[in-house]
This record gives sequence, C-alpha cells and structure tokens, in this order.
Amino acid sequence: MKRRIRGVTLIELVVTITVISIAVTAVAGALSSHSVQSANRMIEEQAAAIASSYLEEMTQKPYMIPNGTEASRSAFDDTSDYASLPDTVVRDQQGAAIPGLAAYRVTVQVVGGTLTGLPAGTVQLINVTVTHPGSGVSVLMSGYKTRHP
Repeated sequence: MKRRIRGVTLIELVVTITVISIAVTAVAGALSSHSVQSANRMIEEQAAAIASSYLEEMTQKPYMIPNGTEASRSAFDDTSDYASLPDTVVRDQQGAAIPGLAAYRVTVQVVGGTLTGLPAGTVQLINVTVTHPGSGVSVLMSGYKTRHP
C-alpha cells in the first residue's frame, strides 16, 4: 500500500506568510503606540513631581521680605524672589543641577492673586510650569501664598 505524500503548494505558503505578516504588523503597531503612551505618562508624572517640589519649596518661604531679589536660588528667602525664575535644568534648593532631569525646563511666575475674604495685596498666585521639549509634555501647577493682615 502506497501512501500519498502531500506537501504544501506555493499558493498555500504565500497565503500563510501574508496572513502571518498582517498579524505581526498589527501586534507590533499596537505595542509601539502603547509604549509611546506609556513613556509620555512617565514623563508627565515626573514633570508633575518636579512642579510639586518647586511649588512646595516656594510655599514654605515667607510671603515677602522687603530686601530686594536675591541673585542665586540658594539665597532666595521669600516667594517673590522666585518670580520669573527660568531653570533650563531642574535644580535643587541650593541651585545644583539634578542628574537625570536635564531634559526638563522649569519656569515660575509669581503674581498678585485674589481669594475671597482676603484683602488685596495679601495673596500671591504661584504658577510653576515644567516642560519636556522632546515629548511636548507640559505640566502647570498653581498654588497660593497669603500674608496674614
């Protein structure tokens, strides 16, 4: 009794390769977009942590000490000293650059603010913006500092 050995035809092989290629391309595309979104989420979280750190540092300082603006961040002694602070790299309170965060940019704006029930001139609105130019991520965190009348 002879067995008939049957192989795969060229058409079947081409169809199989095509179907597998389409499936692999779809899976790779889904994974690629997921990894980009995941990286942006990590950058957003890091930017928020940086903004929170700067904002906390500023709100712990006194409202305003009428002695002018200090030249270096390590000498800042009130929230007004931070007005228009541009940090091209993330720095600690002593002004030293923090390794690993060189891609982030920090800008600070301190302006007069208003809160219900408080007299004019006793409220500062602090805006801290952290950007990551490479990814287009930008995080704005705001807070208020008040002077007790």
